[in-house]
Amino acid sequence: MIRRRPVHQTSIQVVFRKPVIFNEFPDVIAAQSTRHGGVSPTPWGSLNLGKSTDDNLDNVLENRRRFCNALGFDVKQLAWSKQVHGHLVRHVTAPGGAEGFDALMSHQRDILLAVSVADCTPILVYDARNNAIAAIHAGWRGTVAGIVSHTLQQMYASFGTKGQDCRAYIGACISENVFEVGQEVADAFSDKYRRAGAVPGKYFVDLKKANADQCLEFGIPTGQIEVSPDCTVLNNADYFSHRLERGTTGRMMAVIGLKELKVEGVEGC
Repeated sequence: MIRRRPVHQTSIQVVFRKPVIFNEFPDVIAAQSTRHGGVSPTPWGSLNLGKSTDDNLDNVLENRRRFCNALGFDVKQLAWSKQVHGHLVRHVTAPGGAEGFDALMSHQRDILLAVSVADCTPILVYDARNNAIAAIHAGWRGTVAGIVSHTLQQMYASFGTKGQDCRAYIGACISENVFEVGQEVADAFSDKYRRAGAVPGKYFVDLKKANADQCLEFGIPTGQIEVSPDCTVLNNADYFSHRLERGTTGRMMAVIGLKELKVEGVEGC
């Protein structure tokens, strides 16, 4: 069974929420930011991490610094890409930015892979056998294009990643209950991931399930997949929502990295 955490009943003002699926691996640092703990004013209040917004860049940089530091990373260790809702995967070997990729993968330590979201689905993956990681941004277009499948296949080709060795986290995004779409978008999904709404020609699409199924198809066991119960629209007090806030809002990050484990040595004679 895919792990699902209990729905948060109240707004707890924390800077990030950490998946539990990676807890057995002390060198894995993974989190999805909330909208709390930053310096940005309304309507980007307060932990806006997105440079693509109209927020003051100094605010965004300070927010990124705070977020990374809270996770034990320096902001200079961050790796990201300007996302285009496609299916291209960037093989990251050093920190820094790029353009045109919606997924990042690496097996380098001390790099924090980051994807930006504000309704789209973030997916974080850790291959425990090969010490490989991935951060994936999946909007509806990327989901239909199979961005998760593409990333996992690239990890297999580059690192030897296999499903049974992976843990995966499907993060907070717009939920099926409120992701209402028209016929054109609905037609891109099978009936497995859409249901008709009360209004003719309107449907509701389940992005979490569609992306979780791509993990399952690769061979990741159900018990090694965690799905966040949170919705960026319904839990808008804690998360930014591009749809609910009509585009004038901040951006969150979902991140994953591998830290060097400090092992205390025994002094010799």
